[in-house]
Amino acid sequence: MTFAQALFMGLLQGATELFPVSSLGHSVIIPSLLHWSFKQSDPTFVPFLVLLHLGTAGALLVLYRDQWIAIIRGFFAAALRGSITTPAERLAMLLLAGTIPAGVLGVFFETRIKSLFASPYVAAGFLVVNGFLLLGFELLRRRAERRAALDSKPRAEQEQSFAEAERISFRAAAVIGACQALAFLPGISRSGVTIGGGLLAGLRHQEAARFSFLLATPVILAAGLVEVPQLLSSGVPVGEYVAAAILSGLAAYASARFLLRYFRSGRLDPYGVYCVAAGLVSLALLRFNL
Repeated sequence: MTFAQALFMGLLQGATELFPVSSLGHSVIIPSLLHWSFKQSDPTFVPFLVLLHLGTAGALLVLYRDQWIAIIRGFFAAALRGSITTPAERLAMLLLAGTIPAGVLGVFFETRIKSLFASPYVAAGFLVVNGFLLLGFELLRRRAERRAALDSKPRAEQEQSFAEAERISFRAAAVIGACQALAFLPGISRSGVTIGGGLLAGLRHQEAARFSFLLATPVILAAGLVEVPQLLSSGVPVGEYVAAAILSGLAAYASARFLLRYFRSGRLDPYGVYCVAAGLVSLALLRFNL
């Protein structure tokens, strides 16, 4: 991989990671569509992508630095006390409950998951599946909103039905975390399935995005500890890859700021349509070697 290609991959990763369109899917598909010479089956490819993800995690830590300080303090306070008394403590434990499923599934299926990164056809197919998942999440959410609108409760109480992340159940947090594990498949968006899971758990779109972004950070950092040391082998341009990771972080920070504003009123539907179309077009281009 040339330095220019590494920087392009960093920009692509950072720009698409937090959007519900699967950065991993794009990172596997686009090099094949551009007929680049490096192979996604190379043993350093997945560690390189994880390094780019660490740039994203750094951006999220900066964006949510005040919340993370409160979350870390809340975690230790609740653990030492043996009870939860504040919203920050509850959010810390919810994030723990959401992180465990992805960590466990990642350990057990690591080898099988990595083999999928060598196939742009698989990534394009999963990108289509991701699109239908996003459309399905919004369909189910609209049904819930219609039920709330038909309820006899006052408007203010109806709005409270779709509330803050700190109010979801631990079971819901674990389910959202299990959804996050689907993102190990290239083409399935981590932010897409976790935001969708948050919507089904009763969160507003903006709160579902916030919980998704917070939930991503510990999983990405853990993956970095496992994968990135493999880049220290001889012949790997670590400095160039780190530069790409920094660019990824800058792009991810801008993307996160945009999405948090977008989800004040926006939905997942446009991204669902994009994923279905992009996946089908990619499959056609790969099939006919265009």
